[in-house]
Amino acid sequence: MNEHARRGSGATWGVAGWSAAVLALLVGMPLAASGRLPERLAIHWTVAGDPDGSMPLWAAVFVPALIWLVLASGAVIMWRRTDAAPDWVPVGLTIGLILVGVQASIVHANLDRTDWHEARSVTIRIVAALAVASAAGLTVWLARRRVPASQQKATDGPVMDLPEGQRLVWFSRTSNPWMLGLSVVTGLAAVATLLVGAAGLTNLNWQLIAPLALVSILFLGCASVEARVSEKGLRVALGPFGWPARRWSVEDIESARSETRTVTQVGGLGYRINRLGTTVMLRSGECLVIRARGKDFAVSVDDAARGAALLNSWRAHHPSR
Repeated sequence: MNEHARRGSGATWGVAGWSAAVLALLVGMPLAASGRLPERLAIHWTVAGDPDGSMPLWAAVFVPALIWLVLASGAVIMWRRTDAAPDWVPVGLTIGLILVGVQASIVHANLDRTDWHEARSVTIRIVAALAVASAAGLTVWLARRRVPASQQKATDGPVMDLPEGQRLVWFSRTSNPWMLGLSVVTGLAAVATLLVGAAGLTNLNWQLIAPLALVSILFLGCASVEARVSEKGLRVALGPFGWPARRWSVEDIESARSETRTVTQVGGLGYRINRLGTTVMLRSGECLVIRARGKDFAVSVDDAARGAALLNSWRAHHPSR
């Protein structure tokens, strides 16, 4: 399976998992608290924070779920009818977080009240939900903008001709859908635990929320890698934001080559150090390997032979050599 297919599969499962998780939270939170809620729930408040609108519990459960199902289904239809997936990830993340945040706020406002007129104010919680959702959506959108649409075309071989006056750049990116999936699962678990606590169904369990969030961030940071070759040398960056990153100047690199390595050879996935040197391994197969400062460094990316050829060419054309 090539990189494009792997990324498409990972995106599909990620969107499906997020859609299912949002639906489960929208339906599950009010149903889990149904014994502590009035027959009708306050769902609208005045500017002063007083409840002035309500709906039956069943409607409060299914109306947000129906809205989400319509939006998610529309995104799937658009996805299937276009060659490129729409920018559903940041939009879906933002809308999902807003809907879940509003639902949690409504449940908390009506919790342990005998009549919806006695519901608490939701202003602070709604504002917080909007802020968090907007920040999350913007963060994902900025991360997606970092990924170039395509790589520069070049010729095969250990070295390549560099056209006079042109600066060729090679770029490749690899992601591991399983590590991305683990990041999504642990992240959703952290969000669900936080929302359940925020809704008042349980106490906020930071001893559980914090480790889940940390594990999610760590898996996300290790689930993708990108390599970039230019006249300046090689840059290898981890995670959706390209940080942390390692750089080697052209002067530091002794040689570059393509080599096939397996997860077993390097001792597992992730950042591995062993007799082969240092390897950033996200999947078995083609790796870009450089010899720099007397040590080998490898990164598992597609089209490694082309990257090595360009890197060797820049070495040969560097003025200091």
